[in-house]
Amino acid sequence: MLLPSLTNQVFADVIKGIESVTEPAGYHLMLAHYGYSREVEERSLASLLSYNVDGVILSESQHTDRTLRMLGTAGVPTVEIMDTHTTPFEQAVGFDNVRAAYDMVREMIRRGRRHVVYLAVRLDARTLQRQEGYTRAMEEQGLIPVTLRSEQRSSFSVGATLLQRILIEAPDTDAIFCTNDDVAIGAFFECQRQGIEVPGQMAIAGFHGHNVGQVMVPTLASVITPREQVGQRAAEALIARLSGADMGEQVIDLGYRIECGGTL
Repeated sequence: MLLPSLTNQVFADVIKGIESVTEPAGYHLMLAHYGYSREVEERSLASLLSYNVDGVILSESQHTDRTLRMLGTAGVPTVEIMDTHTTPFEQAVGFDNVRAAYDMVREMIRRGRRHVVYLAVRLDARTLQRQEGYTRAMEEQGLIPVTLRSEQRSSFSVGATLLQRILIEAPDTDAIFCTNDDVAIGAFFECQRQGIEVPGQMAIAGFHGHNVGQVMVPTLASVITPREQVGQRAAEALIARLSGADMGEQVIDLGYRIECGGTL
């Protein structure tokens, strides 16, 4: 498996799902970290393929040309995860990030929010897909989309810093849609520190539905994604193909759920 982050809880859940399938089936999971860099992903894939691996799980849907050539030459089954919006190299398991972001922002607008800002971190493909969904939802309602970006690694502190920027650069903001829950929780903590009432003065929503957001008070609004199930289905798809089965569905969309929590 090619892993973009060693600190992101999203991928810890995915790995748990993968190993729940691979271990009983007698397969060993090998991990290579590439830090959201396509060039590092390319080098890491070359290293993994040198071990004559049976199959490959990719955490991104966008790759270098050499990566795609290596996969084609290796001839091992490949599954891309966490994105069903992009046409896969062979097979994809996940959910539609564009539609999920669109649905969450539409719910914020339905509840009366008119100045919704998107907080984007890392600027990887999925972050940009969520921005696409956010922008579409805003423009359909005649609202002006505003995105604040940070290329730093996602964290609570980055969310707090971006909230400080909102107060300076977009003081009319009445809602924040964040690319993930870490950023959303950081923004929430900063609202508390600054005496900004949530959700009275500021609505906040995240993405993925991490446990910490579901036990805080008020509970965090978030797009709940089936991360462990994504890992399970990806591993099952690979093992089925290794056993001689046809690929079946090219895109396995496991959906998502909009959780409004107490911060909308």
